[in-house]
Amino acid sequence: MKNQSNQKLSFADLSLPAPLLRALEDTNYTEATTIQSAAIPLLLDGQDIIGYSSTGTGKTAAFGIPAVACVDGALKRPQVLVLSPTRELALQITKELQKFAKYKEGIAVATLYGGASMTDQIRQLKRANIVVGTPGRVMDHMRRRTLKLDEIKMAVLDEADEMLSMGFIEDIQLILSETPEERQTVLFSATMSAPILKIAREFLKNPQTVDVITGQDNQADIKQTYYYVSQHDKQAALTLLLRYSDAQRAMVFCNTKSMVDELSGALRKQGFSAAGLHGDMNQAVRTQVMNRFRTGGTGILIATDVAARGIDVDDVDTVINFDLPQSFEYYVHRIGRTGRAGKQGLSQTLVCNGKQVAVLRSLMRFTGKEIVKQSLPTSADLMNHAVEKTAAELTDMVHQPSGAAAKMLVDQLLCAEGGDSTAYEIACTLAEKLLGGDKAFQSVSTKEEPVRRSTPGQDHKSPMVTVIASIGRNAHITPNHLVGTLAELLDIPGRSIGKIDIREDKSSIGMREDFAMALMHHNTPVRIKGTEVTFTVQKSTRRAPSPVHRRFSGNAKTGKRNQSA
Repeated sequence: MKNQSNQKLSFADLSLPAPLLRALEDTNYTEATTIQSAAIPLLLDGQDIIGYSSTGTGKTAAFGIPAVACVDGALKRPQVLVLSPTRELALQITKELQKFAKYKEGIAVATLYGGASMTDQIRQLKRANIVVGTPGRVMDHMRRRTLKLDEIKMAVLDEADEMLSMGFIEDIQLILSETPEERQTVLFSATMSAPILKIAREFLKNPQTVDVITGQDNQADIKQTYYYVSQHDKQAALTLLLRYSDAQRAMVFCNTKSMVDELSGALRKQGFSAAGLHGDMNQAVRTQVMNRFRTGGTGILIATDVAARGIDVDDVDTVINFDLPQSFEYYVHRIGRTGRAGKQGLSQTLVCNGKQVAVLRSLMRFTGKEIVKQSLPTSADLMNHAVEKTAAELTDMVHQPSGAAAKMLVDQLLCAEGGDSTAYEIACTLAEKLLGGDKAFQSVSTKEEPVRRSTPGQDHKSPMVTVIASIGRNAHITPNHLVGTLAELLDIPGRSIGKIDIREDKSSIGMREDFAMALMHHNTPVRIKGTEVTFTVQKSTRRAPSPVHRRFSGNAKTGKRNQSA
């Protein structure tokens, strides 16, 4: 059963216990978010739920508030178990649960993750009635018999898709099998893959579905932009955007750990307060990096998607996608870190070729939001910005008393041998040193974006490839079903689809390579005639068949079209 209501309720309307309402008042929580309004009543009623949600929607409170409500504080045994993919997210969940439990007596939370003292965690477990942890460390404690799950009332799988992608599916199955059958089970995920559906069928009882991850919800007030630059100029473009921005706190996302290290080192050499965060760093270093970013000691955090899970900072001004994310849901996660607490946020994405532009177009269709193309700031823009900013700062200081050292310097310059330097020349010399000289304002140019073509055969730079769909004659489909689905999914004309060969249990589709790449970024389920379909690009050195031009009539958006060969 699906619950997609967008109605938002106040927490006072949710029949919460008085201690929880008091704690929520302390945190200035008044109106519940969409996911909270839909999920909390169901969980308080004891039902299992599957929640589609992303960063910034308030999902931790959606399961955390009912979790605290169901715990018997007098019983010092684990009654709630929350599994999360990373230690950072586990720590963030613990912090939120402790806020909600502030006025409920007897609540204690144990946080279990690798890289931390096992002795300290065992001490926590002796009095904990809520356990938050990563699957691997939870399994370690189960093997040591320092964690028993026989009195679990509620089990929560947070960011289940990420846990499964990290190879935790067998651990999750074993952990849940050790909990009582009558427990309540909660599953949150940004996508719904076949392994997650298997977990849901095996461990959830008549789950209610709460869906706020259409890609078009919960994006707050975020200005989304992109810049088309050459691969060679990407780092220079990033530097320009950071220098031109007045952001106090920015996050830069990369897809690889090596790029995180490369960028953080390069930015620090240029004088930026930057730090990197990825999975190869030990826990002590990661904790130090995150704490400095939260407290403002570091202004720029460069991170991979997985390492950034659990970083919950309300005042991130700008999110920069140095690399296009590996899925559309990751994009929603990334930009959801800005535009919070009623402020406008800014998302900036760097793209380098026509394939990435095609992915970006599909991303816009997924989110329902326009990502506006912009030009990089020019040398003149940088210079004007620096001059205006510095002038404003100096204007505020000019009437303040100067120190002895400053006066000595000016007097010495005025009385230098020769004595022909004017006050204006001295001021210009000091300003040159302060601003760094005109060379500091060199820019890179924005590339000319390739013109979008509607006929694939005319674009020799985008070769044809073969895409394999996991559906065939046994599902009673025709080429019309595939053409209609792909045209609507990718927002392309039906005539852009090439030759289609439908076999017994699969189909091959000729498609432009950039369209195929955009299709590979769609992690949301695709259904044709009620069957979930996956797409893969066939690895072959041969070119796919050239497109067969078809005549279409009707509305391409609705899939109502007539086709003739």
